[in-house]
Amino acid sequence: MHVHAPPTVLSYRRADFQPSILIAPGRDLAPKGSRMKPFHCLFKHLVGSIALATLAATLGAAPAMAQSSYNVGATSTGVPFTFLDIKTNKLQGMMVDTVTAVGSKAGFSVNIQQTPFSALIPSLTGNKIDIIAAAMLKTEARAQIVDFSDPVYSYGEGLFVNAQDTKSYKNLDDLKGEIVGAQVGTVFVDALNKKGGFKEVKTYDSVADMMRDVGLGRIKAGFGDRPIVAYQLSQGANAQVRLVKEYQSTLMGDVCLVIRKGDPKLMERLNKAIAELKADGTLARIVEQWKLN
Repeated sequence: MHVHAPPTVLSYRRADFQPSILIAPGRDLAPKGSRMKPFHCLFKHLVGSIALATLAATLGAAPAMAQSSYNVGATSTGVPFTFLDIKTNKLQGMMVDTVTAVGSKAGFSVNIQQTPFSALIPSLTGNKIDIIAAAMLKTEARAQIVDFSDPVYSYGEGLFVNAQDTKSYKNLDDLKGEIVGAQVGTVFVDALNKKGGFKEVKTYDSVADMMRDVGLGRIKAGFGDRPIVAYQLSQGANAQVRLVKEYQSTLMGDVCLVIRKGDPKLMERLNKAIAELKADGTLARIVEQWKLN
């Protein structure tokens, strides 16, 4: 008489309710010597797969957190845009206030780092800083390397002459045949030489040196960044020279915040904040505070 083996039966241990298998004699499904429990392994595999899939879906759906802090490069010699306050030993100025206000609007804090002007772009592209806030005019050459935000301020060249010279100077043609000066490395040197008609275009290492020669009558007039010249004269930098207010600037440029190329999200945050600061009058108040209007 042939006896049939009993079927495989599932049972659960009360202690942990983990499934186990009772295998009838002669029907061992696991390899000999193995402690493997087939259903238990399959159950764990399914639970693990579901958990991983759920986690992946959750992470994929979660928006990326916006960066909450940025390192900002600023110079210590660009008064009134950026300069070192010797009383507090901190960088201050119109662009420092502007990037701080932009950060407040956009929801991030700023860490201002003193950086020489010539090192600003290399520091940015080298990831030492994240934003440039300085009196850096937007140019085509620079725009090939870095990205500029919407303008926060625009200005051109300023003309200053001896304080005793009361003649009205409205444009460059009024200075034909005269000796004029400009700071080395600025766009004004090339522009004056290209314009022509001057007896000589002398270059200076600083605006202060140029003001000295204008005050002493060594040159007829000097050219520099109008807001910087205006601020320095308002602070009593040289009583022997005056800013020609009726002079019409011809080399207008935009001052912007500057970031690395390829960061559209940060650019969007900056431009949105700048637009809001213009709309609510904050940017205008900052400009007025630093006597740039």
